[in-house]
Amino acid sequence: MISKKINEAFSNQINAEMYSSYLYLAMAAWFESTNLKGFARWMRLQAQEEMSHAMKFFDHMVERGGKVALAEITAPPAKWDSPLAVFEDAYKHECKVSSLINNLADLAVGAKDHASGVFLQWFINEQVEEEAAAYEIVQKLKMTGERSSGLFMLDRILGERKAED
Repeated sequence: MISKKINEAFSNQINAEMYSSYLYLAMAAWFESTNLKGFARWMRLQAQEEMSHAMKFFDHMVERGGKVALAEITAPPAKWDSPLAVFEDAYKHECKVSSLINNLADLAVGAKDHASGVFLQWFINEQVEEEAAAYEIVQKLKMTGERSSGLFMLDRILGERKAED
């Protein structure tokens, strides 16, 4: 059985993961409006991935006899100044999510909830990948500067992203 404290924290994390999905969907919409279809595809897939993360928490709680409490999802921003600004925000957001996951891991250790600790290890590893992916794109966008040729090349590359299984 999952403890009340862990149950509440995981319910909050479901909300955070759903917000992440919503944020990436807003970013995809912005890229669509700027006709950067590859960037938009990357963000759409990221939105789907974040929703799957929310469902992992949901399923873990249900399997352990928890009660999922869903909360309102805050509206994300809708406008950015540039593709670089979008990915800088995405990187900052992933760093924030990493902090949330680390706090959950600390909570699980303190509560001696070994099942949740093992469960959270996957998310800790995932966040390393999430931060690295966003950071890499930020760095590539900085390298392209104002050159549209670099932006279009990166758009093509990001459009080749495959959906996670």
